[in-house]
Amino acid sequence: MSTDVSSKTPGDPVETTPAAQPRVAGGAAELPAKMSRESVTVIATLLVATFVVILNETIMNVALQRLMVDLGVTAPTVQWLSTGFMLTMAVVIPTTGFILQRLTTRAVFMLAMGLFSGGTLLAALAPGFEILLLARIIQAGGTAIMLPLLMTTILTLVPVTRRGFVMGNVSIAISVAPAMGPTASGLILEHFSWRFMFVFVLPIALAAFAIGARFLTNIGEKEKTRLDVLSVLLTVPAFGGLVYGLSQIGGGAGGPGSPAIIALAVGVIAMVAFVFRQLRLQKSAAPLLDLRAFTFRMFTVSVLLLVVAMIALFGAVILLPLYLQEVRGLTSLETGLTLLPGGLAMGLLGPFIGRLFDKVGPLPLTVTGSSLLVLALFQFSLLDAGTPVGWIIALHVGLSLGLALIFTPAFTTGLNPLPPHLYSHGSAIMSTLQQVAGAAGTALLVSIYAVVSAGSGMVAGMHAAFLTASVIAVAAVVLAAMMRKTAAVDHPAAEHAAAH
Repeated sequence: MSTDVSSKTPGDPVETTPAAQPRVAGGAAELPAKMSRESVTVIATLLVATFVVILNETIMNVALQRLMVDLGVTAPTVQWLSTGFMLTMAVVIPTTGFILQRLTTRAVFMLAMGLFSGGTLLAALAPGFEILLLARIIQAGGTAIMLPLLMTTILTLVPVTRRGFVMGNVSIAISVAPAMGPTASGLILEHFSWRFMFVFVLPIALAAFAIGARFLTNIGEKEKTRLDVLSVLLTVPAFGGLVYGLSQIGGGAGGPGSPAIIALAVGVIAMVAFVFRQLRLQKSAAPLLDLRAFTFRMFTVSVLLLVVAMIALFGAVILLPLYLQEVRGLTSLETGLTLLPGGLAMGLLGPFIGRLFDKVGPLPLTVTGSSLLVLALFQFSLLDAGTPVGWIIALHVGLSLGLALIFTPAFTTGLNPLPPHLYSHGSAIMSTLQQVAGAAGTALLVSIYAVVSAGSGMVAGMHAAFLTASVIAVAAVVLAAMMRKTAAVDHPAAEHAAAH
C-alpha cells in the first residue's frame, strides 16, 4: 500500500512522493529521528479516539447490577450487554484488514467514530433493554475498527527507530482506559443515572470526531481489493462461535451447558474452514485476513506471547473484582479505586518502556515482564479473607508493570518485520486473537473459580484460579526468552514524513 503524508487540505488524496533517502554512516542507514507535525497530529487524534472507545468497553461492567433493577431484566439477560459487545468485536475485527486497504484513512476514521458516537447517543436515550443492546452493538462496530487503524497508521508513519516510543504511548490508551472505566462508572453511578455513563463519553467522542474531521489527512491510497463474501460469512460462526462459547463456559459450577459446547464446536469447524479459505485466496486473490504474516517468525512468537499475556490479564481483571467485592466486601467504587493505580502505572510507564525498547530491544524487557507476571499471579493465589488491601494494590501494580514490559515490545517486535501490504492484516490478526484469548482466559479461570468455590468456598476458588493463571504465565517466560530484535525496512511514507 503506497502511502505518504502531506500538508494538503484534510480529505484530499495524498500524493506519493519519493522517499527521503536516509543518511549512511559506517555502512548503516541512519533513519530520521523526528516525525512531521502532520504525522504527530494524525497519531495523536487516533490515540485520543482509541482511548475513548476502549474506556467505553469497560465502563459497563460495574453497572450491570444497576441495569438489572432499572430495566427489569435477569442477570443472564443483562450480561448480553457485555457478550454482545464482545461478539461484535470478534466478528468485525477480522474484516478490518480489508476495510483499511479499501477505504482512505479519513473514511475509516469517520466510519469508526461515526458508529461509536451514534451508538453512544442511542445508548444514552435508550428507552429499554433491547435498544440499549442495539446501541452497544453499534458502539462495538466502531471500537473494533479503531485499534487496527491506529496500529496500521503507526507502522506507516513512524520510522523504525521511533516505533518503540510511539507504541509505548499507545499503551496509555489500551491500559489506562480499561483501568479508568470501572472507577469512572463507579463515580457516575454513585451520583447519577446509568445513562450518564454514555452522556459522559459522548462529548469526548464527538470532540475526537470533530478534530479528526478537521485535521486528519489521508495516509494511504485505496486498493481495489475484492471482498470475499464467503470469508465474511465464515467470520460470524468462526470468531463469534469461539468467543460466545468460551464466554458461556464460565457460567457456573454445573459445567458448560449444551449451547456453549455447540457454539464451540461450530466455531472450531468454521475456523478451520475460514483458514483453508484464506490459504486458498492467498494463491489467487486477496484474502480477507492474510495469514502470510505468520511466515515471519517474530510475528508468530509475539502473537503467542500476547495471547498468553491476555489470558492472564483478562482472568485477573475478572477475578480480582470478584475477590474484592465478594470476599472483602468492597463497594464497586472502592474496587475501581483499588485497581486504578495498577492501570495508571501500566499506561504511564508505556512511553518510558518504549524508549528502553528502542535502546535495548525486546529480550530483557519481555523476560523481566513475564517473570513479574508469574510472581504476581502466584502471590494472588495466596490471598485470603484477611490480606491487607495495600498488599493487593502493590501486587496489582507489579502485575501491571509486568504486562507493560510485555505489551509494548511484543506489539512492536511482532509488527516491525511485516512488509507494508501486511500491516493492516497483521494488526487485525493481533486484535482478533486478543479478543479470543481474553474470552478464553475469562472462561477458563472463572470456570475453575466457580467449580472449586461450589465445593470448598470462594477463597479456595480464588486460590485455584490464580494458581492456574500463574502456571499459564510460565509459557510467557518461555516465549519471552525467544524474542529477538527484528530488522525492519522502513516504510517510504515514514521516511518521507520524518524528513519533513
